[in-house]
Parts: sequence; structure tokens; C-alpha cells
Amino acid sequence: MRSLFFSLLCVCGIPAISQAEFNVRVVVTDADTNEMLPARLYLNDAGGKPYFFESVSESGTAVRYEKQNWINKESTEYHTTISADPCTVSLPPGNYTLGVYRGKEYHPHQQTFDVVDQDLDLSVSLRRWIDMSQLGWYSGDTHLHRTIDELRNVILAEDLNVAFPLTHWVTVAETPPSSGDKNLRIDLPDDLVRVDPTHVIWPRNTEYEIFSVAQKRHTLGALFVLGHKGALQQTVPPWKPIVDSARAADPDVLFDMDKLAWPFAMVLPTIAPNATYELANNHMWRTQFAFGDWYTPAPNFIQPPFGGTRGGEREWIDFTLGMYYVLLNSGFRMPPSAGTANGVHCVPAGFGRVYVHLKDGFDYQQWRQGLQQGRSFVTTGPMLMTTADDHDPGHVFRVDSPTEIPLHVEIISQTPLTFGEILVNGVPIKMLRPQNKRTDQGAFRTVIDVPVGVEKSGWIAVRFWEDREEDGEGRIRFAHSAPWYIEVGGESVKPRREEKQYLIGRMKDEIQRSRGVVSAAGMDEYLRALNFYEQLEVVDDAAEVKRVGRPLAAPDDETWLRNMIIDHQFTPDEVRLATGMTIERAKGLVSQYAPQVDGSTKTLSTTKLRVLPYPGGRHPRRGFLDGAINPQRETKVSVFPPWKDGGYAVVDVPEAIFSNLGLTYLAHTHVPTIWSVQDVQLPKLEWQRDGEALVMSRQLPNGISFGSRVENKMDHVAMEMWLTNGTDQPLTQLRSQVCVMLSGLIGFQAQRKRQQVVQDSFVAVKADTVDRWIITAWQPPHRAWTNPPVPCFHSDPIFPDCEAGQTVRVRGGLWFYEGSDIDSEIERIHNAF
Repeated sequence: MRSLFFSLLCVCGIPAISQAEFNVRVVVTDADTNEMLPARLYLNDAGGKPYFFESVSESGTAVRYEKQNWINKESTEYHTTISADPCTVSLPPGNYTLGVYRGKEYHPHQQTFDVVDQDLDLSVSLRRWIDMSQLGWYSGDTHLHRTIDELRNVILAEDLNVAFPLTHWVTVAETPPSSGDKNLRIDLPDDLVRVDPTHVIWPRNTEYEIFSVAQKRHTLGALFVLGHKGALQQTVPPWKPIVDSARAADPDVLFDMDKLAWPFAMVLPTIAPNATYELANNHMWRTQFAFGDWYTPAPNFIQPPFGGTRGGEREWIDFTLGMYYVLLNSGFRMPPSAGTANGVHCVPAGFGRVYVHLKDGFDYQQWRQGLQQGRSFVTTGPMLMTTADDHDPGHVFRVDSPTEIPLHVEIISQTPLTFGEILVNGVPIKMLRPQNKRTDQGAFRTVIDVPVGVEKSGWIAVRFWEDREEDGEGRIRFAHSAPWYIEVGGESVKPRREEKQYLIGRMKDEIQRSRGVVSAAGMDEYLRALNFYEQLEVVDDAAEVKRVGRPLAAPDDETWLRNMIIDHQFTPDEVRLATGMTIERAKGLVSQYAPQVDGSTKTLSTTKLRVLPYPGGRHPRRGFLDGAINPQRETKVSVFPPWKDGGYAVVDVPEAIFSNLGLTYLAHTHVPTIWSVQDVQLPKLEWQRDGEALVMSRQLPNGISFGSRVENKMDHVAMEMWLTNGTDQPLTQLRSQVCVMLSGLIGFQAQRKRQQVVQDSFVAVKADTVDRWIITAWQPPHRAWTNPPVPCFHSDPIFPDCEAGQTVRVRGGLWFYEGSDIDSEIERIHNAF
């Protein structure tokens, strides 16, 4: 009847009554100065529908931004950037959520409000948590796709000091940028656009992003030319002529690489060796992560345990950083940059940005030079201000012999940091625990002074991680300094053997893929790049191999080789490190055994729960490596979950045993034990088979003995530890640490706080993106805890006091669960345990 009445109104020419709308006026001000601020505004109704603002002032601007990703429809970015003027929106009655942001340096504001039957005036006061310009740091975004007029509004709303819009954009190899198929069709000035004294736009920048070569779909990738004048006329490939001609016209022109996952990307460092590289790139967003597949596979040393071509947000960040480290180790001094591709992707301008240190205040030319010199850090959240011996990043230390460099780290973040790391040649050699002290501005500050020992030529850098649960479960922000370089005894930095092989493999794959498509001149560049990587000297790791390797001995050599190569997917370098054999023999054995692996998935095609001795040769941790130096394999087992493509967890049974005597046993080097302080070295042992179980036992020099039994029960892993007191005194305060390390368990490798459930002695942690859980428990329980930097989790048992001559026992288990009702699953396990 209601529909009929509406139809009759329309037929009779009587206008239908529309729902009334009311004006909501918003003014954004600075909490300290009370001056109006430009800002970025989000407005959604209770159903999630976005609304957009208009400026009230005739001279004001409001720029609407609407993007939805074509892969992940939940990845959206709907906002309005406003000038420092009042703005307004017309809304029907209902409940609404307003979010107000200004760049990185202000606390965001969120509120809900109701529109009932009248207009509303809303005043929003934003408070700074840091003022980077007062500290001499100025930000930039090297990858934007906005018009100059839009950017006049946007860079003020985002407090972005320098903007490089890619106003020339070409995707076809044979087309010059002057006629680029994605060029902005507007008149462009040739000089700097000054929006105000500290916010500027360089209007002419070019993106070569080649998807078509010789009229064929053939993706190469991207290179940006930033800060040039006039439209570029050169086509690509080859690439070197554009580098040479652009630098001849302006020696200060910048070349920027956005993603090293592009198929052809590894040729670029050999052509433009001083190019910048976007450590925060256009796949890192405020909204949901979308691009879970990448063009080229990550090696296993970047994406453990087996490498691959897909992953989540943290895997993408690790891939982005890891490829940068490989190139730094190969001798390329590449300053970091940051770009968002705002204008194309679901991300605000400057979400990832690079800050450059300028001691004498803002100047565009000085900023550009500082970016090229690497006096910078990149961030998606925290503010990282670090010096090495009072020098900004980018400094080159030249020393005659191994040395120690004092590092001063100051980092301030809007929310508490999770952890930080000092990197030496790409290896996180020291974990930094943040202090997270509250500042007067409501931020969190950490100051650390630490010496860094440098044994050989290379580089050092600092990075910090910040979990941002308000952005959604598992979201990550990070900050990363540019590197400092160290030359020891005039030697050049050298890559690890596996890094060199990765670069050679990348070039060989691209040469094979591009034959018959890329021009002869372009192929010559590929061949020269391949030759460059083939000539690289690698770091001498013979001493480490000798220290770590355990030579194979019949009759167990076949078992260990299958364990390493088939089950754990070891590379020849990892086999060499685990066994001490020559690299030539390791290559031959990997070639012999590797065909037994499912090459399409790079994992064993099995869904059975399996338990194997951990073979060593690949560190079971991703981070906090300084807390597990020289890990011993005789206490560690690899547990493969009942999931295809599942990887494996490593369980240390036990990692440590404590007693009233002190730290009585430790399965690696970290802190002193009662034996290390006496210079007593414990012999290396191995797991033994007892039917379907793995067993180990150790006799300590003071008469204490202990052991472990790990048995695959097919639906879970049963574990037991025992300890016998062979001394003449009672043992008290007996407790153990049993570490479940997740760096090899696919879906659990991210070094972050994750969803977990703790019930009595049971601890369950969830995978990043699917309903998969790993659960452990020990009886009697001591404490449950997690350590994101490793990453690992614990349900640590406590032994009863043990009189002389007695034996005490504890028991535990490990389970895997796929589903959404974890509480019921834990109850089921608890009843059966």
C-alpha cells in the first residue's frame, strides 16, 4: 500500500516527500594556538556509508578522495582534505562517526554524534604529539598522482613539506613521457610551487612504469625521475640513456625505485647506483592490506621458511626491506625514500613518508640534497632520530681495524612501540626494548645509548615496530633509519653467498623471460647487470661454518639429508652451514633430493602431523638473535602441522632450566649459566629414536641429569621432561622454559602481538589471516607469555622440589586447530590432557 501511494504521488505530479537533511559545520583548530588547521576528515554513518565535506569559505578548499581497491573490496579510502577554514556537510538524521587527522604529528580525533532535527556545530581541537620541524626534520612523499591544485590543499592538510607528483606517466615502452598515456593533461610550471614557506611542490616528475614492450603485454616495472625540467623525450628500454641525459641536464635530478619486486628491478641499481629506494611504498596503507601476491618470489632468507610470492602486510614489509639489505650488502649506497601513490591507491598522501634532517631550517634544494645524501629516516608512524658518533645517517666511517661506534637512539611514537632492532649488514644483531615513557604531549619516548661493534665493512641502521590495533587487528607501523656506512681497512662490503645467488637468479630469470621481447640494447643492460652480480666477492664465512656445522656420519646421513632438504627445504648454503660440507657437494645433494618436493608449493604435499629433529643450519628465530647465540639443536624438534603449506614450528624442550643453583642449563648462548662462568663447555648431543618418540638426555658435570621425550600422537604432540638430582643437596626453585618458535610456521611468522587465548596452563595463538591456531600447555604450570620479536610463545612448567637421588617430571603437549571456536577446543583438549 505504501509503494502504491508513492507511485500515485509521482503519477499525479505531486513531489515525493524527501527525508530532511541538516547541516553539520566542523571547525578544526590547533589545541595550543587555537588557530584553524587544515586536516583530513572521515565521516561515516552507522552503516559505513561515507560522506564528504565542502568548504564554507569562498577562499577555502575541500578535496574529496574516493578509492576502493579492485582486489580487496574492503580496502577503501574515503576522506576529505580541507583547508584551514570551516567546512560543512548535509546529513539526514542518524548516528555518525567523525575522524579528524593532520599528517603524522597530531593525535587523531574521533567522535560519534547524532543528527536529530537541527543543524549542528562541531569544534575539533587537535593536539600535537611532536613537532618535527622544531627538531629540524622535514617530510616528503616521492610518489604522488595528484594535480598541482589538489596538492596545494593536500600537502597542508597532511603537513607534507615536499611533494613530487608524477605528472608524466608512461606505461608503454615505445612511448616517450612527453606523450605518456597517463600524463596529467594540464599546463605545468617548470619552477618550484611554494604553497607556503615550508610546503612546496616540484611540478615535473616522470614515472616510467612499463607494462607493454614491442606491442606485447610484458611487465618490466617502474623507475621515477624526480625534479627535472621540461618533458622527457627518451623511451625505454634501454634505461641508461635516460639516466645519463637527465643527469647531464641537471646533476641533482633524483632517480627513485618504488618496488624491487618488479621483474626487471635488479638491473636498475647497476644503471643508477645512487638511486633512492622506497622503504615505505605504495602497497603500505592505512586501510586493509590488499596486494598479497607479488611478481617475483622472495627467497627463504627474507621470507622464512621457504620463500614465496605471497603473504600479508608484514611479509610484504619484510620483502621490501630484505631486498634493500641485499643491495646494500652488494655495495650500492641507496638512500631510502617513501611514496604512497596517493591519487591511485587507497592511502592518504604521506602515509609513508621520508623525513630529512636540515639543521638550518627548511630549504627545498637543501632538502633534496639531504635526501640524496641519506640524512633521513622513513616512517609510517614513529619518529626516529638517531645519530652514530654524533653523525646523521648517510655518514661514512673509515677505520683501519674493527671498531665500536656509539649509537644514540631517540624515538617518539603516538602509541607504545613493540620493539626495535639494530641492523648490521641486514642482520638484527641487537634487540632494543622501548622504554615508552609518556611525554607531556601524550606520546611515548624512548632514548637508548648503545655501542655497536663492527668487525668488517658494511653498514648499520636502526628500525622500530609499532603495533596499531586501532587500525585493525594485526596492523603494523614502522620507522627505519637510513644507513651509516663503515669501511674497515679499505675493504668493500660483501654480500653473503645466498644473497649473491639470489641476485644472479633474478637476472637470469629476467633474461630468459625477456628474450625476443626486449630490444638488443635492453638485453645488453641485463647481461651487464648479470655479469656485475656474478663478479661480486662474497663474505668469508668459513669460521662460522666450522663452528656451527655438524659433519654427517653414516648411518644417519641419509636421514639428516632428507630432513634438511626435503622436509625443511634447505638451500645449499643452509646444508653447508648445518653440515660443514663444501658448497659444491651441498649443491649436488640439493639437486639430488629436491625433486622429491612439490615444486608448485615449495612444501611437502602432506597434511599429517609430523615431528622431526631440528637440523640446525637455519636459525629458528627471526629476531632477538642476540638472545639466542649459537642455538644447539639437541633440544629442538620441528613440528609440522596437519595443514598443507603449513611450514613448521620449532619447540625447544627445554630452552632453559633454572634452580636454586642458578641458570642450570641453556640451549643457546645469551646470559651466563653456572657452567659458562666456570668456562665449562657442555658436549653436543643428538636426539635418539625410541619407537615413534624422540628422546634425549644429558648428564651435567655436578651430577644433575635431565631429559626429554617428544612423541607424535597423530592428533597432538605429547611431551615430557624429567630431572634427576644426582647431587647430595636438595634442588629447589626448579622451573623450565619451553619455547615454541614460530618463524617457520606459515601464517604465524609476523613479529607482532597477535590474538591469543590463555586458560590455566593452556596458551593458544592465532594465525594472521586465517582461523588457524597453535596451542601448548604444560603441567604443573609456571607462567604463560609471548615474545613478539622472536616470535615465540610459552607455557613454562615448574618442577616439584627434588631431594637428592630423586627424579621429578613435568608433562606437556602441542596441538593444532583450524576453526573459529577456540574456547571449546581448549576445553576439549583440557578434558583429555
